[in-house]
Amino acid sequence: MSDLHIGRQLHHYNLIEDQRKVLGEIAAYAGDIHPDAIVIAGDIYDKSVPSAEAVTVFDEFLTALSGIEPPVPVLVISGNHDSPERLSYASGFLKAHQVYVAGSAPDTGVERISKVTLRDEFGEVDFYLLPFLKPAYVKHLWENDAPESYSDAVRMLIEREGIDFAGRRNVLISHQFYTGEGTAPGTCDSETIAVGGIDNVDTSAVKPFDYVALGHLHGAQSVGCGHIQYCGSPMKYSVSESGHNKSLAMVILREKGEEPEVVRLPLHPLRDVIRKRGKLKDILRVSREEEREDYVSITLTDESEPYKPKEQLEKVYSHILEVRLDNDRVRQKLSEFDEELVLKDPMAVFCDFYAEIQGREPGDEEKEILEQVIDRAGEEESRR
Repeated sequence: MSDLHIGRQLHHYNLIEDQRKVLGEIAAYAGDIHPDAIVIAGDIYDKSVPSAEAVTVFDEFLTALSGIEPPVPVLVISGNHDSPERLSYASGFLKAHQVYVAGSAPDTGVERISKVTLRDEFGEVDFYLLPFLKPAYVKHLWENDAPESYSDAVRMLIEREGIDFAGRRNVLISHQFYTGEGTAPGTCDSETIAVGGIDNVDTSAVKPFDYVALGHLHGAQSVGCGHIQYCGSPMKYSVSESGHNKSLAMVILREKGEEPEVVRLPLHPLRDVIRKRGKLKDILRVSREEEREDYVSITLTDESEPYKPKEQLEKVYSHILEVRLDNDRVRQKLSEFDEELVLKDPMAVFCDFYAEIQGREPGDEEKEILEQVIDRAGEEESRR
């Protein structure tokens, strides 16, 4: 698994409850299947300084995994959203309990990529834990010809390991933006990708591995080769992911030379992320009971502006992300101003702004004050 993004918000909704549910389902899968290893390929948290609540949720998850008997090794790397130092805290203690955490790439000439060797019926498997990195993080490891690109940085770090690709099975765990054979993988709005693709890593750098477990992209997909895989995020973190079927990747390694088998284990969210499009009366008429608690993005196609659309929709859907208009009049405006019209009430705009600045939702007292301000402004407007 990868990209847990614990502590993330979807628009102004706190997802902790949803994340607890899906992590509980993952722990249940692990207990039932009892795999030889559990891999978490980066972006454990959504922020480099996670909230106490987010840390507690991850602690609960690790505690559930550590309760499996006999114990299952857990291999964890940091992603671009994580703080390597914070994630590595108590790593020595965790290692004693078979939780292996790699927060940072090698920093000195004697350091190497963290390696964990496990064994199954076919022999040993070497797992290489390579956290998110930038060329600047590792270029000091070489006196001459230091890496300038992301591809060079990954390739040169792997080359200095002297890995036996011919005789041993090797698995790489990495959190980067990989592209293969000139083809870029599918991306989502919830990911951070550098403009112009300067942060991409060519899959040729990692192709010799028997399997490459990737984190960073939220859609499950292979990159260039079947044994180089993004498992995807366990939850939908943007409207652009509404069409995804989120899953857990169960990877079966057999003898050296055999292609790994990847089985997708479906995950079932507490609330789904869905899109609705059509005229207001039709959306209200065909609403389904099982969707009413979901996170909903709604696009209205009415030519005339409906009466209080948000208020009408809130009587049916409890977690509305946004309400948009798409009709001839709006398209004409978009062609003139090149921007999209989004219907949001002042409270929703304030909550989004507050969460962006403060890193948390406004409290009840703050909302009450703002409601008074909005009501007073409405009264002043009506007098004009």
